[in-house]
Amino acid sequence: MGERWCAAVLRVLVLQALSWALAGGQVRYSVAEEAKAGTVVGRLAQDLGLEAGEVEARRLRLVAPGRRASVEVSGASGALLVSSRLDREELCGKSAPCALRLEVLLERPLRIFHVQLEVTDINDNAPVFPAARKNLSIAESSVLGSRFPLEGATDADVGLNAQLSYTLSPSEHFGLEVKSKDEKKIYVVLVLTKSLDRETIPVHRLVLTASDGGRPSLTGTMELVISVLDANDNAPEFNQSVYKVKLPENTAPGTVFFLVTATDKDEGINQEIYYSFSDAISAKIQDLFKIDEKSGEIRTVGELDFEDVQSYDLEIEVRDKGTPPLSGHCSVELEVLDVNDNAPEVWVTSLSVPVAEDASVGTVVALLSVSDRDSGENGRVRCWVWPASPFGLEATFAGSYSLVLREALDRERVSEYEVEVRAEDGGAPALRASRGLRVPVSDVNDNAPAFAQAVYTVLARENNAAGAELARLWARDPDEAGNGRVSYSLWEGVGGGAAGSSSSWSGGGWRPASSYVSVDAESGRLWALQPLDYEELQVLQFEVRAVDAGEPPLSGNATVQLFVLDENDNAPALLPAAGSAPEAGAVAAAEAAAGSASGTLWAWAAWGAPAGQVVAKIRAVDADSGYNAWLRYELWEPRGKGPFRVGLYSGEVSTARALDEADGPRQRLLIVVRDHGEPARSATATLSVSLLEAAEAALAAGSSSSSSSPSRSAVGVELGPGTASAATNVWLVVAICAVSSLFLLAVVLYGASRWAPRAAVLSGPGPTTLVCASEVGSWSYSQRHSRSLCVADGAAKSDLMVFSPNFPPPPPPGPAPKDTQPEPSALLDTVSGNALLACIHCHFAPRLSFPKVVSSY
Repeated sequence: MGERWCAAVLRVLVLQALSWALAGGQVRYSVAEEAKAGTVVGRLAQDLGLEAGEVEARRLRLVAPGRRASVEVSGASGALLVSSRLDREELCGKSAPCALRLEVLLERPLRIFHVQLEVTDINDNAPVFPAARKNLSIAESSVLGSRFPLEGATDADVGLNAQLSYTLSPSEHFGLEVKSKDEKKIYVVLVLTKSLDRETIPVHRLVLTASDGGRPSLTGTMELVISVLDANDNAPEFNQSVYKVKLPENTAPGTVFFLVTATDKDEGINQEIYYSFSDAISAKIQDLFKIDEKSGEIRTVGELDFEDVQSYDLEIEVRDKGTPPLSGHCSVELEVLDVNDNAPEVWVTSLSVPVAEDASVGTVVALLSVSDRDSGENGRVRCWVWPASPFGLEATFAGSYSLVLREALDRERVSEYEVEVRAEDGGAPALRASRGLRVPVSDVNDNAPAFAQAVYTVLARENNAAGAELARLWARDPDEAGNGRVSYSLWEGVGGGAAGSSSSWSGGGWRPASSYVSVDAESGRLWALQPLDYEELQVLQFEVRAVDAGEPPLSGNATVQLFVLDENDNAPALLPAAGSAPEAGAVAAAEAAAGSASGTLWAWAAWGAPAGQVVAKIRAVDADSGYNAWLRYELWEPRGKGPFRVGLYSGEVSTARALDEADGPRQRLLIVVRDHGEPARSATATLSVSLLEAAEAALAAGSSSSSSSPSRSAVGVELGPGTASAATNVWLVVAICAVSSLFLLAVVLYGASRWAPRAAVLSGPGPTTLVCASEVGSWSYSQRHSRSLCVADGAAKSDLMVFSPNFPPPPPPGPAPKDTQPEPSALLDTVSGNALLACIHCHFAPRLSFPKVVSSY
């Protein structure tokens, strides 16, 4: 019953000790040296509290910095096994106990454990003497009790296996004396027990045997060959048998640090002495020290290292020059003092890179091990990381640190960090060491593409070639690889012609922007899919979207405003006269659209009409806008001083002088209508003026205004002021009302554009419009009437932009030419028929103001 209770208590104590060891982060095992490969040292996974499946999942592995481990962790069972030959003497030398410090790593999460493996000694090394044979010369006059030091044997084992005992083969003249100064130093002395007689026995041969304390015991032997000499019977003597010296390890080679002296009571040559190291001194020690054979000065030859050897025992021998020579011995015990001559060492045990830029604070980036070979304050190490952010050091165990993330990362700001772990010891002066780490930051898709501008303004001339490049858009994404690879596309919004829509009116309905333009997905180049026609489309507004290839993808938009610039691609076209028959108007419109004038225009004038009287007015229109639609009229035939002239800009045909019968019954005039484009385009009109009596001319004018017969179509001409004065007054009132209404509408639209919250582009279809530009302007006809009002956001002074029709600038200052100033009654006489929609007297030069304009020609 008592034995069971003791066993239970013992198990509890063992488990408690194991839990304390694990709580301290360290596990201890013991294994005998020379154990066979595959020997189980301990169940490491079980002692660390791991389940059977966690060994491979968490990659349990062994790290032994700075030396070969000779053990390994089984990947299947998690046991600690012997992997190669374990030689305690090779691993630890004479140090006892022999403990190996190992590190075990676990991942997910990353943890480190310290394992201490003690390698126990077995008696596998026999005692070894410095030489197999030792020659001694002893004078026959040596007194009884004379002592002769012998070199002892050494045993590479430790503990009881290294405790040596000595025996001497039987001899009646010599005995053996063994003295122990301490546990490490044993003196073996040969003692003369009976006087020697060289003549009887000149040479004595003995065997010295050394036995260790192992089981079974191992032995080593050395043969002693003793030659008996005669004469010189006084040996040199030192004033003391042991000297103690302390020497710093940084002592320079060649420094004399001690002087030994000995005396000999003999005289003459038997008194002359010389010094040397004992044969027991190893060759390694003799490479470090040198003794002057005459003076006894001991000096350093090589460099001392406290971290390798802390003390030396120098056996000094002095001999005289007698025959036979006698010798004396002493020991110099040299203690090496530590100085701070070793800088700290920093090792990177594990490094987990790259680090994602969205990694959380506290993420372990690397594991480090720091050590210093010095001792005391010289070996106490302080560590830190530079720069101080965004990484920091956390101490895990003595000499072990973790490099952790202290701040959030941003790859677009810093894509790679050069981190330096610095260590400093406590010596004076302090020594430092550092280890550089390169920590790259991996990208995540956290930045959307962004255009340089929110709104792009593009100018393109009409009649451009299909496939022509209009502009190039570019969006920047600071991410890398796929996260920063941007593709472009047109973003089709809701149609209807509202501001910000991606469509436009064309022909019979609204058309999407993708029918006009296309965006290259890779380069962002804006291409024209078809030739643009200013008369069909003046402004096209749409959005371009930039999307990256990240997961999830991010996008950004930009608005593109495409303005089509007018080209002089339409020739002037003649219009039918007001009040002409519908059939005649249709024929004239068709001829105007074809850019030709077939048929003759008719007019009547009375003989005796004064100079300056308007007899007709040529009406023409140009589908272009601006200067391309500003028309001028020239009398081509007859040249010279004829009876008629044409207003340069009004198109009014008036008398140049008073008409008389010498001018004949009929005048044929060839009139050329030109625009101001480059190159200029023109059309011709033939006007036949019949000269009649005053009564006949009035009658012809009245019948012409009331007739709808197409037999004599008055295409593109209006009669003079005496035709229908009553109708003129009525239409004058109508014109004044129309002008007032349009002026009020223009004021309302201008005010709305000034106080609108954002820029807008309004476009839509409109009816056929007839517009009176000014007294010096021309009648202009637009196939598609549109007005575009743009108000720039935040602009204190907004400009009203009218895209079609565009009116020419006012004439230069100064008196106008006589032929350009029609009489008011004549001007009002031209306002007749259902074709009249509005008459606007204005001088307006449109001005466009944009933050940035991308032009394409």
